[in-house]
Amino acid sequence: MRNKSVLHLAFMTVLFATVCVASAGAEGFDVKPQYFVVKNFKLTSGEVLREMKVEYATLGAPKKDASGNIVNAVVWCHGWSGSYIQGPTNYGKVFGAGKPLDPAKYFIIFPSALGSPGSSAPSTSGLGPKFPKYTVEDMINAQYLLLTKVFGIKHLLGVAGGSMGGTQTLQWITQFPDFMDWAIPIATGAATTGRNVGRMGLMNEAIKSDPAYKNGNYTQQPADGLRRGFMGTYLWYFAPAYYQVQFRTPEAVMKGIENAGMGSENMDANDIIWRNEAMMRFDVRAGLHKVKAKTLVIGVNGDQLYPQMTEIIPIVMGIPGAKMFSFDSILGHVANFKEIDKANPAMLQFLSQFDK
Repeated sequence: MRNKSVLHLAFMTVLFATVCVASAGAEGFDVKPQYFVVKNFKLTSGEVLREMKVEYATLGAPKKDASGNIVNAVVWCHGWSGSYIQGPTNYGKVFGAGKPLDPAKYFIIFPSALGSPGSSAPSTSGLGPKFPKYTVEDMINAQYLLLTKVFGIKHLLGVAGGSMGGTQTLQWITQFPDFMDWAIPIATGAATTGRNVGRMGLMNEAIKSDPAYKNGNYTQQPADGLRRGFMGTYLWYFAPAYYQVQFRTPEAVMKGIENAGMGSENMDANDIIWRNEAMMRFDVRAGLHKVKAKTLVIGVNGDQLYPQMTEIIPIVMGIPGAKMFSFDSILGHVANFKEIDKANPAMLQFLSQFDK
């Protein structure tokens, strides 16, 4: 029973974060969602969302210069299964007094990405399978509009995030290279290639193969396809040693995988497929050389989704002057938030160069 409860908690935490539609307290903070609506939002595909909603929350207060410009804004981008709340909850060890991002110093903005419930997505728009396919570039265009239209921000101090939040961070600094001073992409890669394409593609195929999916026109979630899709994904989230330590028998391995499939119960099939397809098309490798933001790339040794040699180091090599910090953890990719405090000293040192 202990294996089942511990692994279910760990897997649920990494994949599904804490998705809330009400206010939520985290690390002593109270964050409340707000909403910004854009009419006729044009996607990179040329399609148009007649109404595009961006969910967001903030920590801290804006500070302005003599011209009225906000000068202390930071964007924190969430991971694959999260929303605005993932920053101050899953990554709560990064925020607070004496930590890298202190709300007494920074005005921190947490947007829910396009395609993630809270913001416009297949499940929340009423469009279902008619929701247009979008890209990570579209996610950042939506966030750019939020910053410039709602807050009048002309320049960010920085942008950061882990996993898909790191993906968004890299899109930000290649798409708008003059818009921020610094960036901290965590546990990510500059393109979705190889095994990550296969992992997301097979997840989508598992969902679509469920007869209940009905080409996206389901009236009930295709539960079996979702369960199988998440069972397969589970195999890559921890370091190999974790599975050896945690699962002592073949029966325990399969029980853990089956338990992981339970985590799909609160997810929407079209949301997952659309998001995976956006991630599978992600590639900013050609733009790394034009990044102007000072960049600290953080990796986890043992991360099977974004290994240091094939994912982290190429980012560092591609961005002029980029620095790297990595730490060991048997938790693998999960450690990018569960043990992110191991990187706090490196982040604090990196950010100290921007103190005035």
